[in-house]
Amino acid sequence: MNLQELKYFAAVAEHGHFGRAAEACHVCQPTLSGQLKKLEEHLGVVLFERTNKRVALTPVGERLLLHAEEALRQAKLVEAGAKAACDPLVGPLKLGVIPTLAPYLMPLIFGPLRKAYPQMAIELWEDQTEPLLKLLSSQRLEAALIATEVRPGSDLTALDLFNEPFLAALPPGHRLAARKRLRVAELAPDLLVLAEGHCLADQAMSLCGKDRSRLGPLQAASLDTLVNLVAAGYGTTLIPGLATRHFARQKIVLCPLNERVARTIRLASRPSFPRPQALRALEKVIRGAVPRVQ
Repeated sequence: MNLQELKYFAAVAEHGHFGRAAEACHVCQPTLSGQLKKLEEHLGVVLFERTNKRVALTPVGERLLLHAEEALRQAKLVEAGAKAACDPLVGPLKLGVIPTLAPYLMPLIFGPLRKAYPQMAIELWEDQTEPLLKLLSSQRLEAALIATEVRPGSDLTALDLFNEPFLAALPPGHRLAARKRLRVAELAPDLLVLAEGHCLADQAMSLCGKDRSRLGPLQAASLDTLVNLVAAGYGTTLIPGLATRHFARQKIVLCPLNERVARTIRLASRPSFPRPQALRALEKVIRGAVPRVQ
């Protein structure tokens, strides 16, 4: 049994026809049929029910197809790993991004990244900071864009990429909406934040001198929902600078702050990651694509 036979097996299962499967595999039909016959003889089972009108998987064929497809997927990973070893800028890069950053940063870098490094594909995973760092430590991710420091003594390192300032977001009729600049503490009385687990919520509460025990019941799961609550007049909030263009059409007032308050966006990774060149390439694109928001 070999991978080529498994490819023919999967192709016939996909197309339901020996001729079309042979065409898709760029071989003649007798070759494909002969290889499948050898596979069936080796396994000691019949994989396909053949009639003049159709080709259908047998029950055992359906079960074995799952294993064949998994074997083919793993073989592709072996090939991709070998290519990546030869060229660190070839192959997928599994990247985690926090949800208050991904919708606003990734559209800025996908195009330039594809243009500069066309053979390096980003596999994106969006989640809160702690889950991302756990996935990174367990090697299920290869890097993560976060807005907090990594814990001292952890197996991770982080590189500072840029500082992203906060702006105040207020309803149009708010008592502070006409001001040209605000002090961050002025937002405290009716501050709205994201639900627990979002680092942006912790940063907003820290800057405004509040904790969850002193907040109202409205806590949003996404930045879009949070801004909709502000637009509806339920309170104020802080939003990161890269998100301002996204919310430009919302019925809110964005106001700069007197204090220089910002979050630092960092690229976290494992020091042992064998493709540091891929991380440096990502770093270069991000630094070049992000507007000067510092």
